[in-house]
Amino acid sequence: MSDVVTASPATGTRTSWRGLVIQPVAILVVFGAFAVWLATADLTESERSTLNPSGLLDLAWQHVLLTVVSTVIVLVIAIPLGIALTRGPLRKASGAILAVANFGQAAPAVGLIVLLAFWLGFTFWAAVVALVLYAILPVLRNTIIGIESVDARLVEAGRGMGMSAAAVLLKVELPLAVPVMLAGIRTALVLLVGSAALATFIGAGGLGLLITTGVNLFLPKVLVSGALLIALLALSIDWLGRIVETFARPKGLR
Repeated sequence: MSDVVTASPATGTRTSWRGLVIQPVAILVVFGAFAVWLATADLTESERSTLNPSGLLDLAWQHVLLTVVSTVIVLVIAIPLGIALTRGPLRKASGAILAVANFGQAAPAVGLIVLLAFWLGFTFWAAVVALVLYAILPVLRNTIIGIESVDARLVEAGRGMGMSAAAVLLKVELPLAVPVMLAGIRTALVLLVGSAALATFIGAGGLGLLITTGVNLFLPKVLVSGALLIALLALSIDWLGRIVETFARPKGLR
């Protein structure tokens, strides 16, 4: 029996690390194939000017910037709010606040971005606000679920040892809630990368410009290139999230 228990975690660790290695290799192989195709493909003048490397780097940087800024704002809002909604009288408000957050994700992302653009202007920050509203739910919900799923006996044991409520939160509840919270953050990151493509509709840049250009000018190679690069970026950010998730877990839960 002891041999089985000992072997199982090791097998899980090997599988996890195999996935962490295979994913970036696959991303690099696909990206390398795309770079070779881009250098050798018979492209029209319009396609060549749209898919020039410096232009692609600029669009990729705009896309990453939209994602990073939105992610930071989501974390700054959702994690403290999620913690507060598990404390004392604020527990009763958690259902209503989650319903509001759910509305932001239920609304079509492109409609949300365009509506906010008419209110805030067709700017980078209008896109960021829309992306934050769209991606806040997974982080908020998983923060609440992660903290509430901590065994109440462990919380009581901490309090019985004389720890303050803040100490119990920081040393018991949050460390044990980390896996669930990180899963929500990773989900939000992937949502943000995909949704950031819609920022092009309000002139906020990003790789989505390749998709709209490909559709408007009937350039299928540009359209497919934009979709492929967004997918590769999403997979890359998902992989980084998995790396953080692996190393940020409490040692006993790895």
